[in-house]
Amino acid sequence: MRCESTAFLTDMYELTMIDAALESGHASRRSVFEVFNRRLPGARRYGVMAGTARLLDAVERFRFTDAELGYLRDMGIVRPRTVEFLGDLRFRGSIMGYAEGECFFPGSPVLTVEGGFAEAVVLETVILSILNHDCAVAAAASRMTTAAHGRPCLDMGARRTHEAAAVAAARAAVVAGFVGTSDLEAARTYGIRPIGTAAHSFTLLHDDEEAAFDAQVAALGPGTTLLVDTYDVPRGVERAVAAARRAGGELGAVRLDSGDLVAQAFTVRRQLDDLGATSTRITVTSDLDEHAIAALGAAPVDAYGVGTKLVTGSGHPTAELVYKLVAREGADGSLEPVHKESTSKKSVGGRKFAGRVLEDGRAAEELAVATDDAALAAAYLAAHNARPLQVEMVRDGVVDESQRGVDALRAATERHIASRAELPHPAWRLSEGDPALTTRHVAI
Repeated sequence: MRCESTAFLTDMYELTMIDAALESGHASRRSVFEVFNRRLPGARRYGVMAGTARLLDAVERFRFTDAELGYLRDMGIVRPRTVEFLGDLRFRGSIMGYAEGECFFPGSPVLTVEGGFAEAVVLETVILSILNHDCAVAAAASRMTTAAHGRPCLDMGARRTHEAAAVAAARAAVVAGFVGTSDLEAARTYGIRPIGTAAHSFTLLHDDEEAAFDAQVAALGPGTTLLVDTYDVPRGVERAVAAARRAGGELGAVRLDSGDLVAQAFTVRRQLDDLGATSTRITVTSDLDEHAIAALGAAPVDAYGVGTKLVTGSGHPTAELVYKLVAREGADGSLEPVHKESTSKKSVGGRKFAGRVLEDGRAAEELAVATDDAALAAAYLAAHNARPLQVEMVRDGVVDESQRGVDALRAATERHIASRAELPHPAWRLSEGDPALTTRHVAI
């Protein structure tokens, strides 16, 4: 695990608020913050919870070291007393949230952070940075895997985004059903299957296409994937099959990266079959998104490699999540709901426990119960046939290790498939529309 501090992955006003809260005496006041969105970006039908493991890593590493404290002191950003306070700051509160892979909707309490005001408010920016990015990528990836109808989708977007974002995007894509990544750091860090063979430059390096194919097959075996559109596609397919056979095997796959992919897929499939290469697969790339993948649904394509549109959320690079205070400790020590009244930016006060109401195995609505009594909320959800959605992630500052690691990612993928499958059928449409479910808030 990386050991660098995440404390400066924050906005300055988080620290100036702590400075002022120390002045008022409320820096340690028990507080509950909630992450939710008011609308789904692009009028999509659902969102996808992703980024849990990265979020927990960031919370665990949130420490003001001598380097950060020295900068704050030198720049005079907060008073010396506050610098000293921050030096001892650790998150010792609790976090619960939607289990990774769950679908969510406007008003869904996807993450709840409870602790003293200072330790909880200072996490706002880093939490939103992670969730807004990863949930956006996962939502796009989910639409792509839906459009693919079971054909594998592969992440090839590393070169189209920030180098660190590429690693995060690869993981978020796997949550939503992608099965491989071209980014080796993502593969190593998260146990994702690495994929990739050669680019057009490899073919152009050699004196002719035949020599390039022979070299690749010699190095990687006849089961490799050969890129056949550097020059003439029919000639490329013929040479690719011949190269594999010279090595004593059948070619694994050909890749198409340009032109009319639908028409080419049919033409290439016919050519492969005529050559007797009936087991050779066809992989397509070239700026795919969910709509392009859907258009290829009737074509004889075996796999999709997706780049730019995946890592940028297919036109919507943020999940539009916000982080708001929904409850704070009152004079008697109990939690008091608080909320914003701002026009178009109202919030719903109170700590909430969420469940998905099921009717005949199909999701009917999201139910968010506002109460400080977890047992009472659980009973209410059970009485309304609502499947609980939240899991404990951090208790008293200690991370639940089951929420991160290779097994957690695998479980998140399975969870997403199940969560998406229980949504009403209109949720799977790629067109703009209303959220598949509404969220009903109830105070008990």
